[in-house]
Amino acid sequence: MWRYRELMPVFDGERPVSLGEGFTPLVHATRLGGRLGMERLFIKDESLNPTNSFKARGQSAAITRARGLGVETVSVPSAGNAGNAMAAYAAKAGLRAEVFLPKDVKTPFARECLLYGAAVTLVDGLITDAARVAAEKGAPLGWYDVSTLKEPYRIEGKKTMAYELAEQMGWRYPDWILYPTGGGTGMVGMWKAFEEMEAIGWVAPQQRPRMVSVQADGCAPIVRAFDQGLEKAPMWEHAATVADGLRVPRAIGDFLILRAVRESGGTALSVPDTEMIDGMIRIGSAEGVSAAPEGGAALAALERLLTRGIIQRHESVVLFNTGGALKYLDALAGRS
Repeated sequence: MWRYRELMPVFDGERPVSLGEGFTPLVHATRLGGRLGMERLFIKDESLNPTNSFKARGQSAAITRARGLGVETVSVPSAGNAGNAMAAYAAKAGLRAEVFLPKDVKTPFARECLLYGAAVTLVDGLITDAARVAAEKGAPLGWYDVSTLKEPYRIEGKKTMAYELAEQMGWRYPDWILYPTGGGTGMVGMWKAFEEMEAIGWVAPQQRPRMVSVQADGCAPIVRAFDQGLEKAPMWEHAATVADGLRVPRAIGDFLILRAVRESGGTALSVPDTEMIDGMIRIGSAEGVSAAPEGGAALAALERLLTRGIIQRHESVVLFNTGGALKYLDALAGRS
């Protein structure tokens, strides 16, 4: 990721806090594509980042900056993967880490935070409740909050997904990007990177990828706002989905996500948990990619858009697998 350090929030003489994140594979999904009648289907496999998700990118940038600012304690509310990544990078940087998770978080997420020496607080409710408790506890103590869009640096790390994608595709864009959307900073960061690459001349001005925000039927505030023509997404009540990363009832950057989707000529849709799980199995069995339910959701969304004629089979499509399957293996119970 730090191959793009001149475009990142690190100053001359500073050393990034890195665990080898970034430049993840762009898998040409030939077997899966063949089944769908597509020759240009790709999977950007973020599961191979440290701590098994794309969250490593944002936390590498955020913790680099926090250390540079002289921070001693970092804090984050998380649905799981962001907490794991923050804990790992804080350990690397020698910072104290405080992670706030929903009480019903899957056990591997909580235990991995402990592995890296973080203090873990389990909170009744969802990530929004964890954020409230984290702020109430951390603000008086001066903890540095690295939650989504509470500081500007996580987006700077996540934007590198777009730089890599363009480089891996010969400095061109795909026609479509399908992105599993919880907090949505990955999509916001990539949209920012497209503008930067065009401004510095790395990519000639052209039709940017049409961005598809993919959510769960049980928690789809962005989809509902998109369908209703709203600029912001009202809170989603009673959020429930097997995909912890998609269980975000209110995204702080909702207006930025919606802006990227609309400006790109893209769309937003949700899929049920059953299709996500089926999708993660089909990605794994066809391409050998360890896909989280979020990655499975992207595949399920693609199939729906193909059926509706919104995406054409000759177009180039990139599915983002934002994390790996290992922390979700319980979701496969009963499958043969």
